[in-house]
Amino acid sequence: MSDSIDPWLLEKLVCPATRAKLRYDAARQELVSDEAGLAYPIRQGVPVLLIDEARKLAA
Repeated sequence: MSDSIDPWLLEKLVCPATRAKLRYDAARQELVSDEAGLAYPIRQGVPVLLIDEARKLAA
């Protein structure tokens, strides 16, 4: 399994809460929405873009 996300896919994905672009955090395996203050997990290479599954970023 690769430790990165396909750049084409990353370009298409948006935050379900704000519709803002997401930033890939390779170290934590998350897609981060700075605008919403949420980090969405990537599990087994699949982004989990559910607000209830997101981690709140520290303020």
